[in-house]
Amino acid sequence: MADKKKLESSFKNMLIVLAAISLVSALAIGFTYTKTKPAAEKVQLEKSKKALEAVLPAFEKLGDKYEAEGCRLTPAYKGEELVGTAVEAVSNKGFGGDVQILVGFDAEGKIHNTAILSIKETPGLGSNMANPKFKDQVNGKDPENFKLSVKKDGGDVDAITAATISSRAFLDALNKAVAAYRSGKK
Repeated sequence: MADKKKLESSFKNMLIVLAAISLVSALAIGFTYTKTKPAAEKVQLEKSKKALEAVLPAFEKLGDKYEAEGCRLTPAYKGEELVGTAVEAVSNKGFGGDVQILVGFDAEGKIHNTAILSIKETPGLGSNMANPKFKDQVNGKDPENFKLSVKKDGGDVDAITAATISSRAFLDALNKAVAAYRSGKK
């Protein structure tokens, strides 16, 4: 039997092996990212399109996105007529972190619908802001004569039970969307 020569355990040899493993890992991650990026972008685009369809009145085409008051606005058209505008807004006042919402306004400036894009609130409490019972309270309302704050703060919106902070965060994002819509109207 031939003697197998064992690699000497030295700092130099350990460094070479670690560098080789790191290089192979980096190449594998890079290859995977490159191969999956187009599919991930397609999924994100489809998700974005569905969210826009959910919050806006029926439309045929979307206009160019633009920024106002730190929010992203997307106008929607039927033919050449503006039928609504979607506004993406974020509040950093959530109990568990940022609350990101999408708000659709109709051509008259009333809230058509809302969608939660991202939340990190407590499951079963603050995460209930995604439930229609809470978020749909503002649908069809004109922000000019409907106070977008919880009743506890003198507003017109019923807070989520045991999740007033989360309710306020949703409404903070909604108020930012309203301000952006008003200042960014084209």
